[in-house]
Amino acid sequence: MGNDAKKTELAPGTLEMLILKTIERNSGPMHGYGIASYIKQISGDVLQAEEGSLYPALQRLAIKGWVKAEWGQSENNRRARLYTLTLAGRKQLKQEVADFERVLEAILRVAQPT
Repeated sequence: MGNDAKKTELAPGTLEMLILKTIERNSGPMHGYGIASYIKQISGDVLQAEEGSLYPALQRLAIKGWVKAEWGQSENNRRARLYTLTLAGRKQLKQEVADFERVLEAILRVAQPT
């Protein structure tokens, strides 16, 4: 395997939670590339949101009303779709994080030696 980082698959629904959390933490509109870069950076290059899953996930979140999507300018003055968290998205994020923590605790109980 060498020095190459191992690609980690995300559990279903996890990407949506990571997107919502990323937008919340940055407390301002973000474009898709910025979201993907943040997830990769903050996870130490362990998690990667590929374009083929990121943009469909953003679309699903917008359809559900959890993010608002508007055209605007990126940091490089390019036209970009910018995403902000809605009130419903903040509420959903709390639920998603609580559910994730419950599942993570259960997995750790099973994985830890007795």
